[in-house]
Amino acid sequence: MFRSWRERRRMSQLDLALHAQVSQKHVSFIESGRAAPSREMILHLAKALEVPLRERNALLNAAGFAPVFRDRPLDDPSLALALANIERLLKAHLPYPALTVDRHWNLVASNAAVAPLIVGADPRLMEPPVNVMRLSLHPRGLAPLIVNLPEWRAHLLERLRRQALMTADRAIEALLAECEGYGGKIAARADPAHHDEIAVPLRLRTHGGVLSFLGTVTVFGTAVELSLAELSLEAFYPADDATLRSFRHMSEA
Repeated sequence: MFRSWRERRRMSQLDLALHAQVSQKHVSFIESGRAAPSREMILHLAKALEVPLRERNALLNAAGFAPVFRDRPLDDPSLALALANIERLLKAHLPYPALTVDRHWNLVASNAAVAPLIVGADPRLMEPPVNVMRLSLHPRGLAPLIVNLPEWRAHLLERLRRQALMTADRAIEALLAECEGYGGKIAARADPAHHDEIAVPLRLRTHGGVLSFLGTVTVFGTAVELSLAELSLEAFYPADDATLRSFRHMSEA
């Protein structure tokens, strides 16, 4: 079971042994079935391989152990405080847009700066649950408004591919196949020689002109609850002076 994860991480057996500070012989015995790993060893090796928490539970189940990480739905009353803190983070990012998505890219929450940027999308794509990846790349979504669509599409699809590789989640694999089908004849990636940015910006055509953003992704690295650990907060910052001025004017209005 660890061999597949080594392959996903492109890590050799020796690399894993060194990284986890375990003998290569013991790792080999575990992979070949000659030794049964303890619950602690499974968690130790899974951590070394950066296996997502949900898959760590699956590894424990496969070895006959009870799951360690809880999986309560986000609307569970016990998670109300955590979600309230996420709302605070989103509001603190104003006047710039920020949103939170779950592991399948469904919108969990967003701040007030997001709504004006998606007014051109087909209302059917805005029906809950709103899938942010689909909304971004669908021909009736934001795709026609994204000035640098080939670059942005390639960036998002690469994130989906990595996620599909790491999780083997069939829902993610289906979403990837769907979004790849939106591309048509769009080039997979623009010529990098034409760009000098340190990161791929999102350039979005709006009623106020073209706005350019750099995005950051925040995950809750200390979460032990699956539904929280799998959330990501996508925050966008002005990538040029014109966008910065536009948001300053909007905040002063």
